[in-house]
Amino acid sequence: MISLSNQHVVIVGGSSGIGLATGTLAKQLGADVTLISRDAAKLKQIASQLDSVRIAIADFADEAATDAAFANLPPIHHVYVAAGSFVGGNILEGKMADFRRAIDTRIWGSVHVVRAAVPKMSATGSLTFTGGLSTDRPVKGAWATAVATAAAEQLARALALELAPLRVNAIAPGWTDTPMWNDILGAEKQAIFGGVATQVPMKRLSLATEVAQAVIFLMQSATVTGEVLHVDGGHRLV
Repeated sequence: MISLSNQHVVIVGGSSGIGLATGTLAKQLGADVTLISRDAAKLKQIASQLDSVRIAIADFADEAATDAAFANLPPIHHVYVAAGSFVGGNILEGKMADFRRAIDTRIWGSVHVVRAAVPKMSATGSLTFTGGLSTDRPVKGAWATAVATAAAEQLARALALELAPLRVNAIAPGWTDTPMWNDILGAEKQAIFGGVATQVPMKRLSLATEVAQAVIFLMQSATVTGEVLHVDGGHRLV
């Protein structure tokens, strides 16, 4: 098991939800943590609350902004790409800009991070991408999200070979109670979450801290690579 003590962990999409939970846990384990996000206000608030965390502001769908965010960082051991969003819309009626955003964020955004980060990374380090439940259980009206999460998981498998001995994996969360859903579901959030929970074998949704623990496991496990670790309470099985 690899110790994170004094290792540099970079979280892309680290201003809230699973990304922030992972950065917080890594910090507790002794890591030097950098949080990257496009939300400058949230990052500055986090920096004032989380001791000695480093922040960088960038939208990682923007290649130049991603390069700039990584340019001045010290050598890196582990990177987790947490950024991504749920994008709904019927393929015949939805907005193409929204569909492109789902694909660009998880696929091209991840590629931008890889190209910016890997030259600075230790050969014993790791990259972790974010897939999701929708890879195995797509939801009607959210085809773009399903394609994007599946692509992120396949990217991990492909790059585990291309970038070896650097380890590359993906995390596949199920429905997870994070702030992202407040904006998407609004006042209906708790009712919808309650309905989803009845379908899950564990009868509850995952917490961001629980998914973060799985991400940390992938960073610390010296021989796990090319894997997709599911944290969904068994939802994909039912």
